[in-house]
Amino acid sequence: MKKSALTLFVLTLLFNICVAQKAKHTFALGDSTFLLDGKPLQLISGEMHCTRIPRAYWRARMKMAKAMGLNTIGTYVFWNAEEPEEGKFDFTGNNDIAEFVRIAKEEGLWVVLRPSPYACAEWEFGGYPWWLLKDKTLKVRSKDPKFLKYYHDYIMQLGKQLSPLLVTNGGNILMVQIENEYGSYSNDKDYLDINRKIFREGGFNGLLFTCDGPSQMPRGYLPGYLPAVNGLDNPKEVKALINKYHDGRGPYYIAEWYPGWFDSWGSAHNHSNADEDAKKLDTVLAAGISINLYMFHGGTTRGFMNGANMSQTEPYSPQTSSYDYDAPVDEAGNATAKFYKFRAVIEKHLPAGVKLPPVPKKIKTIAINNISLNAHAPLFSLLGKPVIAEHPLCFEDLNQGYGFVLYRTTLKNAVNGLLKIKQLRDYATIYLNGKRVSVLDRRLRQDSVQINSTEPNTVLDILVENNGRINYGPYLTDNRQGITEKVTLNSDELTGWKMYKFPFSTTAGFKYATNKGADKLQPALYKGSFTLTKTGDTFLDLHGFGKGFVFLNGYNLGKYWGIGPQQTLYIPASWLKKGLNQIVVFDELKGGHKSISTLDHPVLNEVVKE
Repeated sequence: MKKSALTLFVLTLLFNICVAQKAKHTFALGDSTFLLDGKPLQLISGEMHCTRIPRAYWRARMKMAKAMGLNTIGTYVFWNAEEPEEGKFDFTGNNDIAEFVRIAKEEGLWVVLRPSPYACAEWEFGGYPWWLLKDKTLKVRSKDPKFLKYYHDYIMQLGKQLSPLLVTNGGNILMVQIENEYGSYSNDKDYLDINRKIFREGGFNGLLFTCDGPSQMPRGYLPGYLPAVNGLDNPKEVKALINKYHDGRGPYYIAEWYPGWFDSWGSAHNHSNADEDAKKLDTVLAAGISINLYMFHGGTTRGFMNGANMSQTEPYSPQTSSYDYDAPVDEAGNATAKFYKFRAVIEKHLPAGVKLPPVPKKIKTIAINNISLNAHAPLFSLLGKPVIAEHPLCFEDLNQGYGFVLYRTTLKNAVNGLLKIKQLRDYATIYLNGKRVSVLDRRLRQDSVQINSTEPNTVLDILVENNGRINYGPYLTDNRQGITEKVTLNSDELTGWKMYKFPFSTTAGFKYATNKGADKLQPALYKGSFTLTKTGDTFLDLHGFGKGFVFLNGYNLGKYWGIGPQQTLYIPASWLKKGLNQIVVFDELKGGHKSISTLDHPVLNEVVKE
């Protein structure tokens, strides 16, 4: 081919690609279906969250979605990930929601965006930033002007990232959700309309919708806007419910259909019946109803971002770092038996002649044996400068969001009595002169212990962990962390506190000594390194460890807890290096660790009695 002809060919190709990328579509509500360019479109969607999936695997997970037959991705955006500090926004790395959406477009997937500042999603504080709690008078999810200002500022920033990607602007975002299960919390229609106005001001000029469970919808829908339903899969009931709150018409969208469920610490790993789920999916698709599988792929809740449930019957139930969800694609991105059953159902409903792409191969895994933990740093040797106050301060008053705070005071006289922490949030280990004497767990409604101090001037230490702020329901505002009220001994309040902050945003900067065998009841950091000639996905084996978290090559892998059901932490190959790798394990309950290994498979079904 001549040079001029080749140049013309390349320019034509590039032009066609640009036109295809910028081609605008129309997306509208029909009486019974969604309309794309005036033609019916049934959304067959699956939920995935960019913050729960290693960035290097975003595209791979979307190829899995296409292979199962999905045409759309549903995704939350978590405010506390995008604005971790007041006024400091981070849309980079795993928070780059705009790139996540762009990759979906490249893979031929539409997006239903769910950026409501409240997400739930078993995510810390339901997605709200912890720093909102620094003002005790601020009311989240309300018309409080202070809250609305922060909310408004966030949506303006988010709009800059995402409004260019709306279908109305040539992108692939079809719809935007303005509130999430609001009927579980309140029923203020004026507040809902403020949500709508803020989103419009932020540039979200396309279709807006809400979603609620069947019993929540009367309180949570906004008149004039599509009310999607969560947790309902009987076609007649879905249509009747949406008709009732949408002027007798559709389209009909199940915004969250649950072919699985999340796990909580101390409870068995959740499973659903894949055959029954497949039959329900078949029925919904046959009825022409659009659906979003929550979750299609759950991934992992990294760092300290797990949430917790609380109700009148459930005092406090923190969720695991694994967000496997018994989803069609497991935590590590592989197809499950459920995936293939759903794929077969979806194939039945494809237009004639349309074929699904092949299912990607299972991801390569490796096992790493006996990583030496040869350095050790006891927590009590790492105390920096304390904050001193007469009464204990909660995390928020200490300007700390996550991690741990060590509360210390001195008992002047020998005592034998009941030590009580009023409104403990959430997990505490109690020490007298450095010796652990008790553990208090909010899950078990524990807030007091009988102590016996035979010596004057005994040092009382209370190490308190934020185990995950509540993410759902009317107790959403009960989320200040640490010792939130007071500590009493035989009903007398203890005063004169020193507070040592351990946010553990990084494990850098701590001083380590050679690990010669530590006190088995002392909280400590354990550091090691290992060298790899090849990388692959793997699963850190935490059997024999107590409770804590792990950093690998600077990444916080998440939390572990010996009570299960999660007994491993998923490590993606992209977070490992050929050559030297560094690992740091913090354990607040067990000590004396000398080594750790990884497995080539996860362990998500063991519950250990305490």
